[in-house]
Amino acid sequence: MKKTLIAVVSISVAAFAYAKSSATDSSALVLQQCKISAEAVSTLKGLRYGNTSIRKDVSTLIHQSLKTPENREIAQKTLNLMVDDRVSDVRTLEGKYCS
Repeated sequence: MKKTLIAVVSISVAAFAYAKSSATDSSALVLQQCKISAEAVSTLKGLRYGNTSIRKDVSTLIHQSLKTPENREIAQKTLNLMVDDRVSDVRTLEGKYCS
């Protein structure tokens, strides 16, 4: 349980700090959010989180960091693909969904 909390808190802090550094959704911000989502999904899958919990937790990060509704929708669709993918390696998820 401690590992889970530490992982979620550290990912949340990184996402929140990055989101506050930009006033708009630049392409760099959208790419960074995708990478953060991939890392979060990978970490939470490794901790045996359920898919519904992963979607809920990472979706919260997306909504905190992306301001444009279109970008939020794209990020949410990408998140769902990552969660449904059997792959749990962060580099593979980034390669498939963040390029």
